[in-house]
This record gives sequence, structure tokens and C-alpha cells, in this order.
Amino acid sequence: MNRNDTDDLQLTAYKGDRRHKDSAATNDEIAAQSRDNLITAREDLTQLREDAVHIREEDVREAETKQAASDDYILLLQQVNERLVISTIEAQKLAEKLQITQIHLENAKLAAEQANLAKSDFLSSMSHELRTPLNAVLGFAQLLEAGSPAPTPTQAARLQQITKAGWYLLELINEILDLATIESGKLSLSLVPVSLDDILHECKTMIEPLAQKHGIDIDFAPCHHNWFVNADYIRLKQVLINLLSNAVKYNCEQGTVEVSCSASSSKHFRISIKDSGAGLSAAKMAQLFQPFNRLGQESSDEEGTGIGLVVSKRLIELMEGSIGVESVVGVGSEFWIELHHNTTPQLAASNDEPVTLESQLLNHPRLSTLLYVEDNQANLALVEQIVARHPHLSMLSAHDGDLGITLARAHRPDVILMDINLPGMNGYEALSILQADPATMHIPVVAISANAMQHDIDKGIKAGFFCYLTKPIKINELVETLNNALTPAEIDPANPNPD
Repeated sequence: MNRNDTDDLQLTAYKGDRRHKDSAATNDEIAAQSRDNLITAREDLTQLREDAVHIREEDVREAETKQAASDDYILLLQQVNERLVISTIEAQKLAEKLQITQIHLENAKLAAEQANLAKSDFLSSMSHELRTPLNAVLGFAQLLEAGSPAPTPTQAARLQQITKAGWYLLELINEILDLATIESGKLSLSLVPVSLDDILHECKTMIEPLAQKHGIDIDFAPCHHNWFVNADYIRLKQVLINLLSNAVKYNCEQGTVEVSCSASSSKHFRISIKDSGAGLSAAKMAQLFQPFNRLGQESSDEEGTGIGLVVSKRLIELMEGSIGVESVVGVGSEFWIELHHNTTPQLAASNDEPVTLESQLLNHPRLSTLLYVEDNQANLALVEQIVARHPHLSMLSAHDGDLGITLARAHRPDVILMDINLPGMNGYEALSILQADPATMHIPVVAISANAMQHDIDKGIKAGFFCYLTKPIKINELVETLNNALTPAEIDPANPNPD
């Protein structure tokens, strides 16, 4: 073997050894890398485990939080449910209380209605009981005043006191009944277009005699003839007369009263009544519309009830108007009322006329017969004496309805005066029988009763009475009614002269 071959062998061995060493180094590197990778994997696995533990802990905490919230919500629901149950029980108790309260209210309403009915019945009864004796007092006083021979001056003065006190007592009764009727809600008004010019003209005619008697100069300013208000004609006149009477009675000597109308707004007219009296202090004005309060005038010579202004205020308010006063002590007072415009130009009329105490003669020349059905002897005697003053009128009388019907059928009177509260058959029942009988149905029947409430009057007219007169009677009014009732009898050929 030559040197070259040896060298080649050595070179080959070296290369092989080198390759072996390189291979071993590579394996070591791979092993080291594997170890590093394993360490890294272990570290990653450890981190994953830690992360998993952390996630599980977070999940547990979240679950615990949700469970706690769920427990709290369940507790809240339980509390709400308990409160709901309590509220339901309380609501049931409240409903029971409301039901009991409703029953009490209905009972109270029923009691109030019964009390109002009893009050109305009481007022009707009181009106009747008070007016019946007043009828005799005032009726015979009127006869004595207009009698022949005429009373002496002393007798005339005494009679004047009797009639003055009697009419004042009647006024007091009427005002008390008015106030009670208004407060019970039983008053019915008829609101129609009322001409201010017409009603003030009528009030002027009625109040001027009182003003002249007291020496008071009363001036009515011109009022536009096209001014209308929405009001009840009779009740508005009642209010105006009350205010005018006060302005005259409580004025100073030789005082003045000024009455005027104005448009206080686009929807209201105002009627003002201004006097030159003593005026009212603030304290008295605060008490002005209190019932039975005469503001210290009790000791004055002027009669009064302390009710008129209260009634006036309530009446104006029922007409949807207002009433007020302005006053200065030592200068005078100005009362005013305001009412809604009414543009409908329809004239309202009233049948109320001032009544004097002078008797009038019946204006029928032929003999007529009057039948008076009345159980009160004083009332019978009064009408008997009135009839005795008229030679063309004769009178029949009956103390109850049965006898009245018998006499009406037998004598065919020209007119019948019928009391309402009769023993046995009342006036309405007697009227019904007379109207159903062809022999008597044509005879005008005039009610004359102490039942003087407005609903009594309305009931009488509706029942078919020719007229409804209230006691105490006014001789003028009775005579005028008889004249009106007898006029058709003279011109009606179907109504023969009585036998």
C-alpha cells in the first residue's frame, strides 16, 4: 500500500470520524432542542392548567354571583308577593269599607230626601195653619175699612195698625217660606228674556207711593228698550222691589234714590240702586247677607225681617247672576245686580198688579149665584159679607165637598169657590167630580186655599181650577177673579141662568 492509499484511508477515516462527530453534535442539538421544546410544552401546559383553573374560578365566582343575584331576586319576589298579598287583603278591606260607606251615603241621602220631603210638608202645613187665621184678621179688617158707615178717625187708625201688622206678618211668612224653599232645592224658576225697561217701569209704579210717603226723591234713569236679561220675571221683580224698598226705608230725610242700567261687560247688564243713606261699615257689610240679621236696625221704626237680602241673593244666583254692594259710611250705599244678556226680543209680562184695600163692585148687572165650599166658619162669614156688598150676587155655602157637589148639581151656580183642605173629600176630588158631570163641567171653579206654596198653586192650575187664590185673600183680587169667572157665563149660551 502506497502512501497515497494510506493517506486516502486516513482521509476517509477522518471524514468518517468527522461525520460521526457532526452527527453526534446534531443529535445533541436535537436532543437539547427537544428538551427545550418539552420544557416549553410543560410550561405551556402548566400555563394552560393555570388558565383553566383561573377560568374555572372565574366561572365559579360568576356562578356564585348569579346564584346570589338569583337568591336576592327570589327573595325580592317573595317580599313583593308578600306585599301583594298584604295589599290585596288591605284592598279587600278598603272595598268593604267603601261598600259600607256607600251604604251609609245612600242611607244619608235617603234620610236627607225624607227630611226635605218632611220639611216641604211641614212648610205647607205651617203656611196653611198661619194663613187661615190671618185670612179672618185681614179680611174683616178690610171690610171694616171699606164699610158703611165709614169708620171714625180713631177706628180707621186702629184698623190701619191691624192691617199693617197683618200684612207684615204675611210678608214674614212668605219670606221664611221662600228661604226654606230655596234651601231645600224645591224652587223652580222660569228663565225667559226680560225687558229691563219694562220691569223697571213696573217697579217704579209700585215703589213711588212708598217713596212719596217717606219723602224720598226716586229717579229712574232711561234704560234702552232693547236690553233684555235672562231671568224669571216675577222673582227678578221681587228682588228689585226688595232693594228699592230698603233704599227708601233706610234713607236719610229728604234723601234720594237713583236707579240706572249699564252694560257691565259684553255678556252682562247691571242694574244699580244708589241711595243717600247712612252707608254701611266694613263690619256690617260682612254680615249683610246673613239670615235674620238686620244690621242694628232692630230698634228702628222700620219693620223688617232680615231675610229679604238673603232671599234676593239666592234668587239672583239661581238666575246665574250676581249681586253686590258698595258703600261709604255717611255717604250712602249702591246695591247692584248683574244678569246675562238675552238678545231674544220677546217681551215678558206679569199679571201681578199692586193691590189696594179698596173694595170694587162686581160689574155684572144680572143676578149671579156663588157657591162657596168651605169648612171654616170665619172664612165663610168673611166671603158672605163681601158678597152682601154686591146686590147682584147671591151666595150658597157648603161645609164639605159632598154637600158642595149636591148644591152645584141642584142650583147650577155661576161660579164656585172651593177650599182645598175639606173634611172627607178634598177640593181636588170635588173638582174632578164636577168636571166629569155634564151638568156642572162648565162652571168655573176657583180654588181659595191657605196652601200657598208654589207647588200647591201649580198643582191647582194643572188640575183645572179657573184660578188659584191664596189666603189671606185680598178683596180686590177676589172681586176681580169673580168678575173674570162670571164674564164667560154671561156670553155662553150653553150656560143658562140659574133657576
